[in-house]
Amino acid sequence: MANYIVGDIQGCLDELHLLLSSAQFNPEHDTVWFAGDLVARGPKSLETLRFVRSLGLSAKVCLGNHDLHLLAVSLGIHKAKPKDKTIPILDALDRDELLDWLRHQPLLLEHDEFVVCHAGVSPQWTLEQARACAAEVETELKGANWKKLIKKMYSNEPDLWSESLSGIERFRYTINAFTRMRFCFPDGRLDMGCKLPPNDVNANEYVPWFQLPERQPLSKAVLFGHWAALGGYVSDEVIGLDTGCVWGGALTMIRWEDKKLFSQQAL
Repeated sequence: MANYIVGDIQGCLDELHLLLSSAQFNPEHDTVWFAGDLVARGPKSLETLRFVRSLGLSAKVCLGNHDLHLLAVSLGIHKAKPKDKTIPILDALDRDELLDWLRHQPLLLEHDEFVVCHAGVSPQWTLEQARACAAEVETELKGANWKKLIKKMYSNEPDLWSESLSGIERFRYTINAFTRMRFCFPDGRLDMGCKLPPNDVNANEYVPWFQLPERQPLSKAVLFGHWAALGGYVSDEVIGLDTGCVWGGALTMIRWEDKKLFSQQAL
């Protein structure tokens, strides 16, 4: 039994099939963990949703910002953009089943030795806080008020964590931390705009969320996607797996047990 964790698919299903084949992934024995953003910009978002859902218990999925945006588009909160290539999902006969399945996926996945999320874990959270905040949003997404949550999630504020946050502000911070952040400001506030590699920014202005000096220590490694400009980042504490397949880069996956990396160049 092996655990494979893979970065952003974004509709690059052909590359995913090749990657799983190269690793000899067997859904009868192995588990593949998806670090969010199954959809958008790539050619086969609809087919990707269908395939990942068909894997059943051998697949574990967390939500990314593009996945949540798809839910918003499905509600008419935002218009579908042709460049996102998600219109086939909205037109599919099984769209309601797929979207219902998608919104029931978590923000945070957890293994005995690691956690998986799309963008990362707020540097101001302990693991216990991260679990609790993820669970709060997941409960809302699965409940009767999920449409209200999706409608109101679009904002960069609040950008600083406080245990006193409540309601939509608390949910919004949680969603932004798990699905959108890359850098923090030195005081711990989340930045939502900069997508550059860390070496291309002023270190006195922007700090990668996982390098903030005041970051709370976690007892597990964090595996994440979302930040293609990192080009893959591996340390003992954090592993970034988005290597920009949809942008002509590669799809990257790690086998946890021996830390072997697998890569499939974009077709």
